[in-house]
Amino acid sequence: MNWLWMWFRQSLGKRWFLWTLFVVNLLGTIYGFVWYSDQLAATPGYLRPFVPDSPTGSGLFTIVLFTYLMGRHIPVLESLAGITNFKYGVWAVGIIVAGWLLGDEVSGTDIMLLISHAGMAVESVLYARFFKLSWLPVGIAALWTLNNDFLDYVMDIHPWLPAVLDPYEGFVGLCTVLLSLISIAVIWFTFTRFNRIKV
Repeated sequence: MNWLWMWFRQSLGKRWFLWTLFVVNLLGTIYGFVWYSDQLAATPGYLRPFVPDSPTGSGLFTIVLFTYLMGRHIPVLESLAGITNFKYGVWAVGIIVAGWLLGDEVSGTDIMLLISHAGMAVESVLYARFFKLSWLPVGIAALWTLNNDFLDYVMDIHPWLPAVLDPYEGFVGLCTVLLSLISIAVIWFTFTRFNRIKV
């Protein structure tokens, strides 16, 4: 089993693996924007860039994969992609499971979304060791992520919740801010662990 893990880790930087992930993430991102189409249509134009959280995270990660295929690193992009892709992957899994626990019916679409969003979080952690980060790009990404939380729950443009979670919107907002902080820490410390950077 150890050989399989070693093969997988070595494959992360291979072009065939990067192209495969690129295509999967690109298709998932397109699906995500379609998923948000109704909410985008109901949102004022100036707020629309902040509405599609998950597809924005996966879209940024898709661009990161493309830069790797081109042999480049863009630290601010890597920071934004790593943090938001991880955060919204975990967020969606938490929301879906919470909905089930409160009585939502388990659907095939929910299971697909659960698996795909879990994959978003996992790929962010797996690729964090390849990032070229410093405090500045991580700080910029942190400001963006926390500002997005502010807009989501103060301007009320957060992703539409399952009906069973509507009474808990404030609690969901608090958990989302906490998840942002956790996501920033996870990406930063995963990066520093593999790159032996003293913080």
